[in-house]
Amino acid sequence: MDINTEVHNAFEVIKNGGIILYPTDTVWGIGCDASNPEAVQKIYALKQREESKSMICLVNGEKMLYNMFKDIPETAWQLWDFATKPTTLILDNPKGIAPNIIASDHSIGVRLVKEPFCYKLMERMKKPLVSTSANISGEPTPKSFKEISPEIIKGVDYVVNLHHEKICDKPSTIIKLTLDSQVKIIRK
Repeated sequence: MDINTEVHNAFEVIKNGGIILYPTDTVWGIGCDASNPEAVQKIYALKQREESKSMICLVNGEKMLYNMFKDIPETAWQLWDFATKPTTLILDNPKGIAPNIIASDHSIGVRLVKEPFCYKLMERMKKPLVSTSANISGEPTPKSFKEISPEIIKGVDYVVNLHHEKICDKPSTIIKLTLDSQVKIIRK
């Protein structure tokens, strides 16, 4: 399959409230439209995950970030500019996304991605994409498509047919960044 066909197929599922299994710039993820609370709920149910454990959003550029946050600390741009690997920043006070994806402290993890499939899909969606690892909550994160459990594969509405051979052994770095520029490294 080519990337444009996969983007089209994934977009059709997402715009109708479905959830997809897809390759990200790190590990395989389960995703949906970040502004659709019913689709977000489907992911929590599939992962058997408590809603108190928020998921992250992928964005494809500054415009999407500013649609999601009124204020973005200058430190966030510096961290992304100097990052040597995919980096998720937990930022305060998101807007325009499903309430059930926002953490109890009113923050959410967000990652700028350049990976072609994710980038093009969000370009088509014009919205952030939910991203959470493709596993049942508490089980190890799959390092390749082959390691994803049949329960997850059967539980999504669409499986993207790209990069099934790719092996990813590193999830993103996660850094919490508050509006008053406090920085806390959650995962290296």
